[in-house]
Amino acid sequence: MLYVLNTLIVPINFDETQEAQVRFKKISIEEAKEVIKGSQWDSAIGHNATAKVLSQLLGIEIPTQRKTIFLKKGDQAIHFFLKQRLPEGAILSEEELKKLDFWLVLSKVI
Repeated sequence: MLYVLNTLIVPINFDETQEAQVRFKKISIEEAKEVIKGSQWDSAIGHNATAKVLSQLLGIEIPTQRKTIFLKKGDQAIHFFLKQRLPEGAILSEEELKKLDFWLVLSKVI
């Protein structure tokens, strides 16, 4: 399964496994589009503005779904990672979010 996340954190369920290895790769918008195209994927994007910006970047509707997910061996995630830490409690608008630098990172639990 492929997940779309708005954090670089990789959620692993340690009730089911004692250890996990994760590989990370910084990817371009075009690479992210290729990864998501034709894949079975799920959104765990909890903020509406982030979902809208990602939808525009990837050319696919990314729903806002504030939910808990756990990656298992073989799962991948596309992470939208802001390159700066926001002040506590900050919720950015779509316009504010577009002004910030970010990375797209592909992770895989191996």
